Amino acid sequence: MKKSKRYLEAKKLGEKEKNYSLKESVEILKKMPQAKFDETVEISGKLSADPRHSDQMIRGSVLLPHGTGKQIKVLVFCEPAKEDEAKAAGADHIGSQELADKILKESWVDFDYCISTPSMMKVVGKLGRFLGPRGLMPSPKTGTVTENISYAVEEAKKGKIDFRMDKLGCIHAGVGKISFSEGQLCENIKAFVDALVAARPASVKGDFVKELYISATMSPSIKVAL
Repeated sequence: MKKSKRYLEAKKLGEKEKNYSLKESVEILKKMPQAKFDETVEISGKLSADPRHSDQMIRGSVLLPHGTGKQIKVLVFCEPAKEDEAKAAGADHIGSQELADKILKESWVDFDYCISTPSMMKVVGKLGRFLGPRGLMPSPKTGTVTENISYAVEEAKKGKIDFRMDKLGCIHAGVGKISFSEGQLCENIKAFVDALVAARPASVKGDFVKELYISATMSPSIKVAL
């Protein structure tokens, strides 16, 4: 695939396989020619965990200190008695079976975060094949299956993100916007890496994070020293 002139110019700012400190990586990323929209800054890495082993699946969440830079739409599955609580906390969509039907029948995904009360998981569980691959399936491990709906919604709105290792043993997440300051991006990335390391299973030996890269939506990636 032919690369744009802007992409090729950006590529000149960093050496392909050189390891840069986090601060250097962010500085280079900020200097790269930018697109006409506020690009998402993304982090990706290769882990030593084996996704074929259930006890080595990596999944967790982290509240980014400076948020994600986007307005987060939150969907809440709950009983009628908790709907007012969800609404007061700022949830964008609230309901139960009717929302599940809409997702399945219309492939509707006009939301960024999905929260459910434990008793509603009998309804939400049927959405696993649709929400799971999109990283939207509620889970007790990430605090998105909870009775404390107001707290979960407020955390999501502040910039809490969930992460999960894919079937190739890699991890990907958006950690801010290119318009963020260098300091804000460094703090968000550090918070994500700390949460990732904290999610390391005891059964994984040796180096846990093999490689780590940061990039913007339309930029080449930069390798970050571990």
